[in-house]
Amino acid sequence: MNPWHLAVESEGVVLGVLILLIFFSVTSWFVIVFKWLALRRAKSQSVKFIETFWQSKRLDTIYQVSERLKASPVSKVFRAGYIELSKLKGGTGPGPQPNGGGGGGEGNPTMSGALGGIENVERSLRRATTSETTSLEGMLAYLASVGSTAPFVGLFGTVWGIMKAFSNLSTATDLSIMTVSGPIAEALIATAIGLFAAIPAVLAYNYYSNRVRVLSAEMENFSNDFLNIVKRHFFK
Repeated sequence: MNPWHLAVESEGVVLGVLILLIFFSVTSWFVIVFKWLALRRAKSQSVKFIETFWQSKRLDTIYQVSERLKASPVSKVFRAGYIELSKLKGGTGPGPQPNGGGGGGEGNPTMSGALGGIENVERSLRRATTSETTSLEGMLAYLASVGSTAPFVGLFGTVWGIMKAFSNLSTATDLSIMTVSGPIAEALIATAIGLFAAIPAVLAYNYYSNRVRVLSAEMENFSNDFLNIVKRHFFK
C-alpha cells in the first residue's frame, strides 16, 4: 500500500492531523516562494541603489533614483535620512539641494546650530533600519513555527493511530500481524508528512534569516557612510 493510499484511507484524529500538516506544508511553500522573490528583489535593487549613490554628485538626484527602487531597504533608509536632512535645512521635504554626497563636491552652508542637528538624521536612519529589518523578517516566524511544531503534530497523529490500532486488536478475533499492520502504517504516515512539512521550512528559515542579516548589515554600513558624508559637508 503506497503512502497516498495510506493517507486517503486515514480517518478520525489521524485524518485531521494529516489535513493540518498538509495545510502547514502548502502555506509554508507559499511563504518560501514569496520570500525568495521579495529578498531577491530587495538585494538586486539595493545593489543598484548603492552603485548610484556612490556615482552621483547630488542628493536630490539620488533621492529620485531611490523612489524608483522601492523594494530596496537601503534606498528607504536613505530616503528617511534625506527627508530629515531637508527638514533641518529649512524645507518641508525633499528638494533639489546640492550634495556633498557619494562622489564628493561642496555641500550646503554649515548647520551646526540646527535644532537636533546630526542626531536627528542619525535617529531617522536608525529608525528606518529597524523598520526595514522588521519588514524583511516578516513571515519568517511562520516558517520557524512550522519547522518546530510540524514533527510533533505528526508524532501526535502517529501515537494516536497506534493507540487505536492496539485498541482494535484487543477486540479482534484474528490476532495476526495483518490486523495491526495496516492501521500502524496509516499512523506512521503522519510522522512522515510532519517531517515533509518541517524540513523545507527549517532550511528556508535558516537561509532567509542569513539573507536578512546581510541586508541589515548593508543598511547599517550605508547609514554610517551617509552620516559621514552629511557630517563632512553639512555639519562643520
